[in-house]
Amino acid sequence: MKRIAVYPGSFDPITKGHEDLIHRSLEFVDQLVVAVAVNVAKQPLFSLGAR
Repeated sequence: MKRIAVYPGSFDPITKGHEDLIHRSLEFVDQLVVAVAVNVAKQPLFSLGAR
């Protein structure tokens, strides 16, 4: 069975910490979905499309 994980976040901006979690998670899942979300409580630096 394929192991799939979802990593949701606003990623605005994406940081080295985000990248580290992405790379480390790939050691124990077959597929990782990075879900870029809108957080209405934050003033974004980048557009949703740019993220």
